[in-house]
Amino acid sequence: MKLTYSQYDLKLRHTFTISRSSRDISPVVLVELEHEGIIGYGEAAPSRRYGETVETVQAFLSRLDLKQFTDGFQLESILDYVNGVEEGNYSAKAAVDIALHDWLGKKVGLPLWRYWGLDPSKAPLTSFTIGIDTPEVIERKVREAEEFPILKIKLGGSNDEEIIRTIRKVTSKTLRVDANEGWKTKEVAVEKIKWLEQEGVEFIEQPMPAEDLAGTAWVRERVNLPLVADENSLRLHDVPSLQNAFDGINIKLMKCTGLREGLRMVHTALACKMKIMIGCMIETSVAISAAAQLTPLLDYADLDGAILTTNDPFDGVKIERGRLMLLDRPGIGVTKKG
Repeated sequence: MKLTYSQYDLKLRHTFTISRSSRDISPVVLVELEHEGIIGYGEAAPSRRYGETVETVQAFLSRLDLKQFTDGFQLESILDYVNGVEEGNYSAKAAVDIALHDWLGKKVGLPLWRYWGLDPSKAPLTSFTIGIDTPEVIERKVREAEEFPILKIKLGGSNDEEIIRTIRKVTSKTLRVDANEGWKTKEVAVEKIKWLEQEGVEFIEQPMPAEDLAGTAWVRERVNLPLVADENSLRLHDVPSLQNAFDGINIKLMKCTGLREGLRMVHTALACKMKIMIGCMIETSVAISAAAQLTPLLDYADLDGAILTTNDPFDGVKIERGRLMLLDRPGIGVTKKG
């Protein structure tokens, strides 16, 4: 197996702001895994929140020796090896996992959703994300997202109520709120959520800092909206411990090391009777299309990362009025543009 990789800078349509950062460029690492004349595509979208950068991703990938593997179907052995090289490096591991799954689907000539026996018509609607901004820009973003029936609103700053009131002047659509750990005390979180209960909000994602799980459980007992874990929901072993504080989990391939562990998290959450969402970072259609393969199993989707950019180099999963249209292409279903 031959692994190659390179940095690619994604340009954002608007400055993207959440409670802890802003950016106009989002660098990713694109991966190609070649074996038996077939190329599988993968992607790492690193986050400093989890200790990763483009530099750490490339350093990790440079340490891998995939030439020792001669059978691409030995998925478990290969990914166990990748996972054991070094702790952390979640998105770097996800890049290899995605490329390997893409290779496998291409080898057998099936899209992953079909390989797993899933029904693409069961994929949920995806939301469209509105980052923290001035009222004028937020109003423009909402109008640009006209075709999306569900909006995901980033809160956790000083102007939360102003943002929601601005949006409600423009639309009555269903809203999902992501605080990105921005509400630092349980009392503030309860106050904010109680107000949002009157504003047509479906659920609240990560209201408080991940380290305050007890505080989140306290909040959950006092509010009526479901709480969904994001920064608390990294890998498979996290899921059972979240049952008392959250109603659901947000799986991101870049946090959980890829599709293999993502699928395991789905089944674990189902056993725990928790709702399941799949989300993304700012990513190309490679990582978005990979994540989309799991969506027929899920309750919610937030897979707009590629359409927030202006220079996606791949063609992959389509979104029509918020509906994810899984393609009947082998693997994760992406092709290079041009």
